[in-house]
Amino acid sequence: MESSFLGRYAKMRSWLAIGAINGLLGVAIGAFAAHGLEGVLPDDRLEWVETAARYQLVHALALLVCAMLADRYKGRIVTVAGAAFTAGTLLFCGGLYVAGLTGWRAVIPVVPVGGACFLAGWAALLWMALRRPSA
Repeated sequence: MESSFLGRYAKMRSWLAIGAINGLLGVAIGAFAAHGLEGVLPDDRLEWVETAARYQLVHALALLVCAMLADRYKGRIVTVAGAAFTAGTLLFCGGLYVAGLTGWRAVIPVVPVGGACFLAGWAALLWMALRRPSA
């Protein structure tokens, strides 16, 4: 029983840390885009950076939800959701950041894969919400 709690606590802290890092980076990069890159980057590339920051912030909050759920629910579904949100952030947001900041468009094909990861994370949380609690 004790080790089960410690395992969930470690997962909770991990998702909390990853969510906090994403929140910090999302705010920092979003502010940099709004105040330092306007007029420097073409409008389409600036929009990519702003979109990436917005999605990163939304999914930082989703990771904080995973942190709260990790302490309350047994099973791996919270881990699946958190991992999907993290992968989505790396691929979707990372791809848009790279393309927007550097102009390197070869990375664009990974962006939809990241979007699919976001969808998988939300689907995992939905599945957890709708399944019957175990006795």
